Amino acid sequence: MNYSSLLIDIADGAAVVTINRPAALNALNAVILEELTAAFAELKGNNAVACVILTGSGAKAFVAGADIAAMQPLDAVAAGQFARLGHAVLNDIEKFPKPVIAAVNGFALGGGCELAMACDIRIAAENARFGQPEVNLGVIPGFGGTLRLSRLVGKGRAKELIFTGDMIDAQEAYRIGLANKVVAAEDLLAAARSMAAKIASKGPVAVRFAKESVDNGLEMDLDRAGRFEADLFGLCFATADQKEGMQAFLDKRPAKFTGR
Repeated sequence: MNYSSLLIDIADGAAVVTINRPAALNALNAVILEELTAAFAELKGNNAVACVILTGSGAKAFVAGADIAAMQPLDAVAAGQFARLGHAVLNDIEKFPKPVIAAVNGFALGGGCELAMACDIRIAAENARFGQPEVNLGVIPGFGGTLRLSRLVGKGRAKELIFTGDMIDAQEAYRIGLANKVVAAEDLLAAARSMAAKIASKGPVAVRFAKESVDNGLEMDLDRAGRFEADLFGLCFATADQKEGMQAFLDKRPAKFTGR
């Protein structure tokens, strides 16, 4: 599929999806949201892709937010529809069966911070800036910011960031658990590719089940989550990858996983 606002490059088991609207600091509009849905649907069925890296074009912004010029004239009904579209797209990314790494270059504000939080892992460039500044515009986060931020950094810190609209730098994002690691801006994509390659070298079924267990387990009580994890653990033993992985360990050689 041809995309007007995305660039997609696939190599070494990783797909790099770049939001390519640098003149608008990669601000999210309906076109980008719809293209992200299509791109992730396409990558889901691509067996050459074990991991996805999501980033923004240019050095200034990952995604500076949703497109305010496009939102300003909306009425309550249209605004609610736009928010539901954003939720649907970010939910698709969060539930994507393969790991998604956000390579955060520059601003990740509003919808950009929400998009990064829908990814499994966030690697931040030293110049990255995170925030949910929607209250400065008289609105609240509408793409899941009030939900995911509190789950990632805790209710108190999430409320502080959302109520004040403050922007934080990469090191503070790392300190509070919003970013997994911080690297030099020039090393950002290489760091993301290195992590993607490491993930791609593991058992694909096991990685997928691990993601399911973490994400679903957080929404369950501990007893139900434990049963869910145990069921997935048992299912691993019905795969060729489990047989290969354990035999390779006993043989003291690298495993050759096939994803079956």
